[in-house]
Amino acid sequence: MVRLTLDKYLDKRGITRYELAKRTEVKFQTIDRYYKNQVVRFDSYILDRICAALDCDISDIIEYSMDN
Repeated sequence: MVRLTLDKYLDKRGITRYELAKRTEVKFQTIDRYYKNQVVRFDSYILDRICAALDCDISDIIEYSMDN
């Protein structure tokens, strides 16, 4: 199972969803869905914008486990 860990990453660094939306120029509602792990299909453009804005690697905000 692929799971977004953006919530943990932002909380650990004290960055709000609103601030991330401003940094990425992505709508707050979209950032909120990624934050709440409610995304069904991951958009590579959005993930790229998030990683660039946070200066992080994709593995910092996504995890994979073999459990379903």
